[in-house]
Amino acid sequence: MSETVDRLLALALERGAIKYGDFTLTSGKKSSYYFDGRLLSLDPEGTYLISQALLPLLQEVGAKAVGGTTLGADPIVASVALASHLQGGPIPAFIVRKESKAHGTKQNIEGPLTPGSKVAIVDDVCTTGGSLFHAIEAAEEAGCTVVKVVSLLDRNEGGSEEMRNRGYNFSALLTATPEGKIEPSGV
Repeated sequence: MSETVDRLLALALERGAIKYGDFTLTSGKKSSYYFDGRLLSLDPEGTYLISQALLPLLQEVGAKAVGGTTLGADPIVASVALASHLQGGPIPAFIVRKESKAHGTKQNIEGPLTPGSKVAIVDDVCTTGGSLFHAIEAAEEAGCTVVKVVSLLDRNEGGSEEMRNRGYNFSALLTATPEGKIEPSGV
C-alpha cells in the first residue's frame, strides 16, 4: 500500500491538489496550505489510487458499507464501491446529506444502507472532524456501527485526536506536519 500512497502524494502535487499560500478553511482556521481532495478523487488515476488504498482498510475491519458527508466523500465512496465490486467483495456506498430533505421521504442518507451494518466513514480532509462526525452521527442514528473512519489527509489540527478520544478507529492516507509538509502517513 505504501507505493499506492506515495503515488497518490506525487499525483496530488502534479495535479495542484496541494497549494501553498494564505487560506481560510471551512473550520474558519487560517492555513499556509490548502488540500483540494476533489482534484484527486475526481481524477481517473487519483480515484483509482484512493480506492486501492482504502479498500484493504475497510475489508480488514469487515465494513459492509462506506459513506460520508456530501460533497467531499461522494467520489471517494463511489470509487471504493466500484473497486470492491471489481474485486468480488462488494461494499455499497452511501452519502450523508448536510441537511435532511424537507420533502419526499425526508431522508438524511442516500444509498443502500442496512440498519445493523458495520460501516466505514470517509472524507477528503480531517481538520476539526466536523464533516466526519456529522456522517458518523447519521450512520449511528440509522442503526449502524462505525468500525473505521478514514480521511485522505489528516491536517493534525485536533479532529483525528478527538476521533480517537471518542473511540473511533481513525486512519489517514496522508498527514500534514506542523510546518504544513504533507507526507504519507504509513497507514
